[in-house]
Amino acid sequence: MACAQTGSGKTVAFLLPILSQIYTDGPGEALKTVKENGRYGHRKQYPISLVLAPTRELAVQIYEEARKFSYQSRVRPCVVYGGADIGQQIRDLERGCHLLVATPGCLVDMMERGKIELDFCKYLVLDEADRMLDMGFEPQIRRIVEQDTMPPKGVRHTMMFSATFPKEIQMLTQEFLDEYIFLAMGRVGSTSENITQKVVWVEDSDKRSFLLDLLNATGKDSLTLVFVETKKGTDSLENFLYLEGYACTSIHGDQSQRDREEALHQFRSGKSPILVATAVAARGLDISNVKHVINFDLPSDIEEYIHRIGRIGHVGNLGLATSFFKKRNINITKDLLDLLVEAKREVPSWLENMAYEHHYKGSSRGRSKSRFSGGFGARDYGQSSGSSNSGFSSNHGSSSCSGGGAHGSNRGFGGGGYGGFYNSDGFG
Repeated sequence: MACAQTGSGKTVAFLLPILSQIYTDGPGEALKTVKENGRYGHRKQYPISLVLAPTRELAVQIYEEARKFSYQSRVRPCVVYGGADIGQQIRDLERGCHLLVATPGCLVDMMERGKIELDFCKYLVLDEADRMLDMGFEPQIRRIVEQDTMPPKGVRHTMMFSATFPKEIQMLTQEFLDEYIFLAMGRVGSTSENITQKVVWVEDSDKRSFLLDLLNATGKDSLTLVFVETKKGTDSLENFLYLEGYACTSIHGDQSQRDREEALHQFRSGKSPILVATAVAARGLDISNVKHVINFDLPSDIEEYIHRIGRIGHVGNLGLATSFFKKRNINITKDLLDLLVEAKREVPSWLENMAYEHHYKGSSRGRSKSRFSGGFGARDYGQSSGSSNSGFSSNHGSSSCSGGGAHGSNRGFGGGGYGGFYNSDGFG
């Protein structure tokens, strides 16, 4: 069981030793069984290694890495996932498969079709295991690991990787692993020291205007990830940015696989340097040169926040994460405060006050009043945040203006305050 910060090289950590062992041992009984199973084009495949991933994008990414490491060898990696041409995936499988990367639901489908059996699987990897549980894949995972022909623990090698280690994963670890080693790189659930984190108080009515200011301050050519909570909100924000003259694209779960892959290609290549996304793009994706992650909508739990901002700060690169905070995000205040303090980042005074009051109220259970005179709900944190959101002028509630250039000057992003922060850290 390995926990490490996003971008620390978990994919390579499991692919290299698995491929090395396959090179050394060869396919063995699996190849003999495949040959006996039927003529070419109708063979059931018996992969030696199985890697499960929560999303199509992450599965494809792991597969591409496996292809690089197995280049010009006889080891054949394959990938199966939903939303793509199932016939083409079956044809690829029938050419041979030693290392299989799959999403849980699609793998179960392939097994029911009689295309894959796991009798000779020596290496099982669950990548982003906590995300798979969050997405409701536990029944499929249990069927794959416990109910079909997968060798039992102790016979197979099982590896679980994630950037967080919640209680649900700890329970699953006890069931799937036997006498396992727990490896942690840094503190479990922490963020990279290469990420500068900023939290600003922004009301819903001001979010789009603030976003334009940030995009103008960082430059239109910098790769920027903007996270939105809903699919409808993703499409709406992409359309808004397009009308404002920004080259952007979006990705969410209702899009076809082709549209999602094209959006990622446009973003990676820099043709559309702004990607508006739901959490589907947050886990595991390795998109180099992302300079800025903006939480347009903050997630409800700190693990999701960690994974989102983990899209930056890879392999020593610097990055900036900006989060728009409002009163309904109060449940994340304590964890967010602890994370900022641990990372030695600037903590707005209003966030400290809000976290203290929320924690104080919860622990007192109403026996005494908050240290603020009106108790919780009476304090206007939006007003108290003004001094902490440096670089914002008093007219921050005004509506946005058309055109990119005017936004930076309205709130001081292009000069002092926030703008000075960007320039001094090389994001200008």
